[in-house]
Amino acid sequence: MYILGINAYHGGASACLIKDGELVGAVEEERFERVKYWAGFPVNAIKYCLTEAGISVHDVDHIGISRDPNANILRKAKHLIRRGPTSQLLLDRLRNRRVVGNISTVLCEHLNVNRRDLKASFHNVEHHRAHMASTFFVSPFENAAVLSIDGMGDFTSTMWGTGNGNKFDVSSSIHFPHSIGILYTAVSQWLGFNHYGDEGKVMGLAPYGEPHYVDKLRRILRVQADKTFEVDQTYLRYQAEGGTMSWTGGKPKIGRLYSNKFTKLFGDPRQPNETLTSYHNDIAASLQAITEEAEFALLEKLYTETGCDNLCMAGGVALNSVFNGKVLPNTDFNEIYIQPASSDAGTALGVCYYIYHQLLGFPRTYNMTHAYTGPQFSNGDVESALNRHSLEYSTLDLPVLVKDTAKLIENGNVIGWFQGRMEWGPRALGNRSIIADPRHSSTQDLLNSRIKNRESFRPFAPAVLEEHVGDYFDQSYPDPFMLKVYGVLPDKRDIIPAVTHVDGSGRLQTVTSDSSLPYYELINAFYERTGVPVLLNTSFNENEPIVCTPEEAIACFMRTKMDVLVIGNYMVKK
Repeated sequence: MYILGINAYHGGASACLIKDGELVGAVEEERFERVKYWAGFPVNAIKYCLTEAGISVHDVDHIGISRDPNANILRKAKHLIRRGPTSQLLLDRLRNRRVVGNISTVLCEHLNVNRRDLKASFHNVEHHRAHMASTFFVSPFENAAVLSIDGMGDFTSTMWGTGNGNKFDVSSSIHFPHSIGILYTAVSQWLGFNHYGDEGKVMGLAPYGEPHYVDKLRRILRVQADKTFEVDQTYLRYQAEGGTMSWTGGKPKIGRLYSNKFTKLFGDPRQPNETLTSYHNDIAASLQAITEEAEFALLEKLYTETGCDNLCMAGGVALNSVFNGKVLPNTDFNEIYIQPASSDAGTALGVCYYIYHQLLGFPRTYNMTHAYTGPQFSNGDVESALNRHSLEYSTLDLPVLVKDTAKLIENGNVIGWFQGRMEWGPRALGNRSIIADPRHSSTQDLLNSRIKNRESFRPFAPAVLEEHVGDYFDQSYPDPFMLKVYGVLPDKRDIIPAVTHVDGSGRLQTVTSDSSLPYYELINAFYERTGVPVLLNTSFNENEPIVCTPEEAIACFMRTKMDVLVIGNYMVKK
């Protein structure tokens, strides 16, 4: 049985395909369109998944999308009547409802097939139920508390419940307009980070400041007596204008979300090219603190209601790795699982498993232990691409390849590392990565200014052999998906300064030989040479989506100041 899951007309459009409960492929459309967070219909991602399975859409039994226009329909109607919407807003809402409610028509148009020729049943899965399914059903837990929290989807920002076996039950939700995710985006905009997805930059900025303005932000985000939260909408424009977001195709567009009342409270907004001041840093720190305050309250409520020791999280807010790293030390939960594409892209995965388990009742057999679910290329594909660019290269077997690469890293070279299947989710996890030596503080500035061309305050990630996590960090709980920030042990901060953030932390990735053998062997070879079982890892890109194909990897390598490209079994030196 084949099931195709789709996230469309939302940020991070994506597709996922499973066969009899096992994952075949999952990928974001941005990797093909080369536009970050591409929104629209993910036709290329769908075609990849079908090709990976060796089937056509006619062979698919069930197709679903992570939107349900009928979810919370009475709430939506009451809101529209109460607010007195503009004709343009009504037109936008009707157009969006028509598209997501007729996914079969849209799919057939993009794939140029006749609906009568398809055997598939079509499903609309509510946004946050897809999020919850995306994390619980692929987790290692038989039972767990499940929390989905993001900006907004199907008129809901937050949903929680309990997962048991092949089903989960929803306990409650927080609906529009109250949203931690939207508030985080609004403050990010005020700080001058206006693009979709810039919230991660603000999280990286926060350690440079102090949370002096938490009390002011509590006027906006208020934790309630029942441990839920409310957001004072007078500080935002989102409710007043019914939303200012565009998901029709290309890069998602978001209008200004903070109101004039917000600027009266915090002052004039920073312009994107304006120098960051200590005040801006303190606002970022305060935003992170108030976000954690509200999330911890929710987790306390969730643990009390469920009594589960295991926690599964999903949604865009679940990408807040600083908070994620604090969960186990500061709550009663003993285990935590977050799948690598926890943002809206991951709802395509959730749709597949919601249909397979929640609707059809099949038992669970799949646990997502790695994120390598995207396109891969043979050595023949790589060699052809290198030859087209007239590049000189060496051909090496894996044992020699990793040893030679480790020596190059030790000698200060920056490596473009391209291996196997592309990663699922926003993190490069060792198959589409830029690798460097973490032992020199100058490496961070070099990468930010000469290769990544991004803000100097943004940190880089430590990739560490799983068996050595406790030797370098204050927690040893594995994190193969780079979704948690741990403290670097004080006596190790001078050893790996390039991956130690200003507050002594690192957003780590734990690496095992089971998940990615070449990557593991590379780190291990570096460890054998230097005594340090850690490498600096960042995504293989330059202000673009992570590279997908050999051609894209070669282009990025050639236009930046990387020193060496290791792609498949081939090594190219400048």
